[in-house]
Amino acid sequence: MAQILERDGYECIWCRRPIEVGLNRATTEHLIPRVKGGPSWIENEVAACRGCNGRRGHTSAAEWLDECERLGTNPNRQAVIHALDALRDRVTAQGGNRRMRPHLDRQLRRLLR
Repeated sequence: MAQILERDGYECIWCRRPIEVGLNRATTEHLIPRVKGGPSWIENEVAACRGCNGRRGHTSAAEWLDECERLGTNPNRQAVIHALDALRDRVTAQGGNRRMRPHLDRQLRRLLR
């Protein structure tokens, strides 16, 4: 969690509320959900408050960003794109994760439009 907070800033990536290590509401969240093949790698995890993590469920990162913006929470779009890029780089270097790759590519294409 400390590495993720340092990388992305000490705030929820979706609503930008401040979060700190050790607080009950700080959670890590998979950008590519595990049900869609997302691994438990640091490149696939971002800091989220418990409320945003629970509300997102298995919604894709791009869809949830759009919903957060619609709700006016000002999500950290650049941090999401950066994390997805890092995840793509690791998958490319390491191989495997065939189930996740199409979903990851779709998310990046949608976010980079």
